[in-house]
Amino acid sequence: MPRTGYEPVQARSPLRMRLGLALCGLVWAGAGAVGFALEHQPGWAAALAAIALLAAVDIVIVVRHIRQGPHYQPGRGIPPYRPVEPPRRKS
Repeated sequence: MPRTGYEPVQARSPLRMRLGLALCGLVWAGAGAVGFALEHQPGWAAALAAIALLAAVDIVIVVRHIRQGPHYQPGRGIPPYRPVEPPRRKS
């Protein structure tokens, strides 16, 4: 697919920021679920428990991507994809 000119050439994923936000979401949703459960509000407790579960799944995915190395968390000198090789000449 050709470039349209609007997307970044070498986009980076801010995985550590996403990890921090997912941790905050896990803590707040978990605390809210416990609080609502103690106040006998099972609907709200279940909703916040589901959000906490989604945050926990996101944490697992982000940690996996961070551990996979520079393909998912490249530095300035490492492209996020395999560089394009020049076409081979036919002899």
